[in-house]
Amino acid sequence: MEPESLQNVFDRALTGISQVRDAFVPQLRPREIGTITSIATGIAKVSGLPGVGFEEVLRFAGDVYGIAFNVDEDEIGVVLLGDYWQLHTGDEVERREHVMDVPVGSALIGRIINPLGRPLDGKGPVVTSGRLPIERTAPPIMDRAPVTVPLQTGIKVIDALIPIGRGQRELIVGDRQTGKTTIALDTILNQRDQNVLCVYCAIGQRASGVAKVISTLREQGAMDYTIVVVTEGNDPPGLAYIAPYAATSIAEHFMSQGRDVLIVYDDLTHHARAYRELSLLLRRPPGREAFPGDIFYLHARLLERATHLRPELGGGSLTALPIIETEAQDISAYIPTNLISITDGQIYLSPSLFELGVLPAVDVGKSVSRVGGKAQRAAYRAVAGDLKLAYAQFEELETFARFGARLDEDTRTIIEHGRRIRACLKQPEFSPVSVAAQIAVLLALTAKLFDPVPIDQMTDAEHALHEAAANIPAEVSVRIDTGEKLSDKDRDTIIEIARRSLVRFQAQPGSKPEPKDKPTSDVHAKTKPEPAAIPKPKAEAEEKS
Repeated sequence: MEPESLQNVFDRALTGISQVRDAFVPQLRPREIGTITSIATGIAKVSGLPGVGFEEVLRFAGDVYGIAFNVDEDEIGVVLLGDYWQLHTGDEVERREHVMDVPVGSALIGRIINPLGRPLDGKGPVVTSGRLPIERTAPPIMDRAPVTVPLQTGIKVIDALIPIGRGQRELIVGDRQTGKTTIALDTILNQRDQNVLCVYCAIGQRASGVAKVISTLREQGAMDYTIVVVTEGNDPPGLAYIAPYAATSIAEHFMSQGRDVLIVYDDLTHHARAYRELSLLLRRPPGREAFPGDIFYLHARLLERATHLRPELGGGSLTALPIIETEAQDISAYIPTNLISITDGQIYLSPSLFELGVLPAVDVGKSVSRVGGKAQRAAYRAVAGDLKLAYAQFEELETFARFGARLDEDTRTIIEHGRRIRACLKQPEFSPVSVAAQIAVLLALTAKLFDPVPIDQMTDAEHALHEAAANIPAEVSVRIDTGEKLSDKDRDTIIEIARRSLVRFQAQPGSKPEPKDKPTSDVHAKTKPEPAAIPKPKAEAEEKS
C-alpha cells in the first residue's frame, strides 16, 4: 500500500477541526430585522425588510405576529394578529420566512381554538401532526366529482324542498335574528352517526353568542365530531380576516384523507367588514360601499375550496354553509349578491314568517338549491315536486284571499291543504327528524291525510306519525336509507301506517272516530269551510231572465 500523501493528511485534519468546531461553537445565521415606522388599529407600517414577500409572517415584540399585506418599495403594510397595544414605533420586527399556517390533525377534534391554532377551552396545548398554509389553491376542475350524496340536515323543509349535497356550497341568508345560526347548528347536530366531521367558524361574533353555540354543541354531544374556530368581536380585525381560511385548511386536511366534512362560516358579513377595515387603514382604494375592489375574489377563493373529490383522490368532500346577514330584507345588496353568485343556491329566511311563528322561517319561493336535487334521495324526489307546487299555489292564493274576496270550493281546499303543509314544515330548534319520519310525513301530506285534521291538532298528529314511522318494515327502511326508489307497494305501506296513526285526530273532540274504511263525511263537513255562495246569484239571474 502506498504511503498517504501529505495533502490527504492535511485535508483530513481540517475536516476534523471543522467537526469539532460545529459541535462546540454555536452557529450564527443571518437574520433580517426591520423597524416599526407607524402603528394604528390592527395594522403596522414596517421598514427595513427588503426580502419580505406577500402574506409572509412577521414577528413583533411580545410574541405578536403579523402578515405582510402591502409590499411597497419603501415600507410594508402589516396586518397584526394579536394584542398590539404594547407595540411602539421603533420596535424591531423579524422575518419568519414562511407564510401564515395553521396546525391540522385529529387532535383538533372536540377542541376550541383561535385562527392561530391556540386553544381557548382550557384543556392544554394542542399537539398536532402537521401544519398547512391558510391560503391554498382550490382543487382543479379535473379533480372534482359530481355531487351525488345528500347531506341530511334533519330539517324537513330543507331536505324536501331545498336539498343540500355533500360538496355543495349553500348560502344561508336573512336579516339578523331570523334563525340563520340555528339552521347551521341543527345541521351539525344531525351529523351524529353520519360519519361527517364538522367545523364551526365564528367570525367576529359576540362572546355571549359564541358561548351559547358551544354550550348547545356540548349538551347535544356534538363536540365529539366538531372543531370550533373562534374570533370574537373584540379581537383584532386581522384574526377575523384569517379565521375562515384557517378553518378551511383544517377541514381540507380531513377531506384529503377521504372524509366528508361540513364547515359553517358564521358569518361572512363580519369577514367582509373586517377586510374593508384593514384595506381602508392600509390606504387601499375603496369601491362600492367602501369595500375594496377585490372583495369578490376574497370570498370566491374561499368558497371554491369546497368540493367533492374524485375517488382516485380519496373521494372526500367539503360542504360549505356560509351565512350572510342582510339589512331590511335587501338580498340585492353588494355582499349578498356576490355570495349568491358564488354559491350553489341559497336558503332565504324571511322576517315576516319569523314574526308569524313559522319556524324555521324559510321562504321557499326565494330559496333554491342548484345542485342538491341531483343528490336528493329518490323517495324525496317522488313527493317534493308536487309538494312544492301545492305550497306555491297556497302562498299565492293566501295573498289573494286577504283582500276579502269570495272563494270557491276548490280555492278553499287548496288553502286548507297549504295550511297543513305549512304546519308540517314547522319544526322546533335542535330537534332533527329522521329520514324515515320525514318520508312518512311527506307521503301523508301528498295523500292529503292531514286535511281532515284540525289546525290546532297538527302538532300532536305529526308527533303521532313520527312515532308510527318506527313501525315501517325493515326492508322498506333499508330502501329509504340507501336512497333506492320506493315501489308503489312501499308507498302504500307507509301511507297505510300514516292513516292508522292519524285516524284518531280526524274526528272532532267528543265524537267517536269512524272506521278507516268508511268515509268520514261528517268530519269533512265540520272541518271544511262552508261552500261559497257565488253560484246562487247566477241561478237567480237565470230565473229572472
